[in-house]
Amino acid sequence: MSSTEQRVESAAIRGDEQIQLESYVFTCCGLNFAFGVFQELYDNMAHQPGTPFTGATPALIDLIGTISIALMTIGAPFTVAWAKHSSPRWVCFFGGLIFGLSLILASFGTALWHFELTQGLLLGVGTSMPYMVAVTVAPAWFTTRRGLAMGIILAGTGIGGLVWAPVIKALIDAVGFRNALRISGVISFVFVAVSSAPMSWEPQTLARINAENASRAGRLQGILQVPLIDWHVAKSRKFAAQGLGALLQAAAYYTPVFFFASYAGTLGYSATAGANFIALSNACNAVGKIVIGHLADRLGRLNTLFLTTFVSAAITIGFWVPSTVYGSTDESRSLFISFAVFYGLFASAYVSLFPTCLIEIFGMQHFASVNGVLYMVRGMATLVGTPVGGALIRSSTGNSPQAYINMAVLVSVLLFAASLAVFWIRVEAMVGPGRQLNLKWKM
Repeated sequence: MSSTEQRVESAAIRGDEQIQLESYVFTCCGLNFAFGVFQELYDNMAHQPGTPFTGATPALIDLIGTISIALMTIGAPFTVAWAKHSSPRWVCFFGGLIFGLSLILASFGTALWHFELTQGLLLGVGTSMPYMVAVTVAPAWFTTRRGLAMGIILAGTGIGGLVWAPVIKALIDAVGFRNALRISGVISFVFVAVSSAPMSWEPQTLARINAENASRAGRLQGILQVPLIDWHVAKSRKFAAQGLGALLQAAAYYTPVFFFASYAGTLGYSATAGANFIALSNACNAVGKIVIGHLADRLGRLNTLFLTTFVSAAITIGFWVPSTVYGSTDESRSLFISFAVFYGLFASAYVSLFPTCLIEIFGMQHFASVNGVLYMVRGMATLVGTPVGGALIRSSTGNSPQAYINMAVLVSVLLFAASLAVFWIRVEAMVGPGRQLNLKWKM
C-alpha cells in the first residue's frame, strides 16, 4: 500500500467517523431488523377483537416492515443527490428526525393503514436518508481493506438487531407497544442527530461533487436531479448481471428476518424466545459481516460474494425447509436454530460486500450513480418478495410449521437464482476489451 493510501485509510478510520457510521446502521437498520418482534405481536393482535390489526393477514401486517425496508433503498438515488447538493450531515440529521417522528406517530395509530403509513412509509424514508448516505460515503475512504471496513460498519445492522429486539420486547412487556414505539422514536432521533455532525465526503470525491455543483444553472436543479448512470455502463452485461443478482437476493433476504419470531411461535417457543431468535441471528449477522469482510479482502470480494450467496441458499433448503416439514418436534427446533445461526452468518454478507463489489466492477467514477440505482432495484424487489412470501403462509394448516413450507421453498429458489446471477457477474468481470476472457482468481 502506498503512503498516500495509508494516510487516507488512517484518516478514514478515526474513532469519531467509524462510530458515526455504525450508529446510523445500528439505530435505523437495527430497528428495522427487529421488526419481527412487532410482526409477532401484531399477528397475535389480529386474532383479538378491537385492535388496529383485527382480522389482518400476516401478509398485510408484514407489509408494514416491508414498506420500510424497501423504501430504505428505493430512495437511494434521491438521498445521494441531496447529500451531493447540500451536505451529508444535514441529510442524515433530517432523516433521523423523520425516523423518530414516524415511530412516535405510529404509537397513535388506530387502523392498519396508519401503521403502514407511519411505521412503514415514513420510517422507510427516515431510514433511507442516513443509511444510504453512509453506504455511499464510506467506501470511498477505503482501498485495500474496503471489505473489512464495510463489514465493520454494516455489522451495525446485526448489532442493532441484537440489541433492539430484546429491548423492544422488554419495553412492550413493561409499558405496552404504544409507549415502546414512543421511547424508541426519541432514542433513535438522539442517536442519529448526534452522530450526524462529523459526516463528510472523502476529499477527492468532494472535489468532483463541487465541480458538478458549480456546473449547474441553479440550486434547485441539484435537488431534483438524481445521479444518472452512464449509458455505456447501463447497457453492459456487467450491469445486467449485477442488477439481476441484486433483485433476486433482495426479494429473498428479508423474508426470514421478518418472520423469525412468528415461525418460532409455531414450534412452541414463547414471544420472548422469538425475540431472542431475532437477536441471535442478528448477532451472527454482525460477526459474519466482519469475518467474511476480512476474508473477502484476501480471497477476492466477488469470489466471496458468490460463495456466501450460494451457501445461504444451501442453508435455507438444508435447514429451514426440513424444519417446516417435520412439524413441532425437537428435530425441527434444532434445524431452525441452526438455520437462524448460519443464515445470519452468511446471508448478511451480501449486504456489506455489495457496495465494495460495485467499485471493483464499475470504478469509483460510476459508483455513486450505479450504487443508487441498484439499491433502488433492491428496494423494489423487497417490496414484492417479502409480501409474496407472507401470502404463501398457508392458513389451512393452522398455526403450525407446515404453514411456512412454501415461504421457505421460495426463499431457497430465489437465493439459488441469485447465486447464478453472482456467478455471471464473476465471469463478466474477467471479460476485457474485445470480449477476451482473462482468467483471474482473486476478484
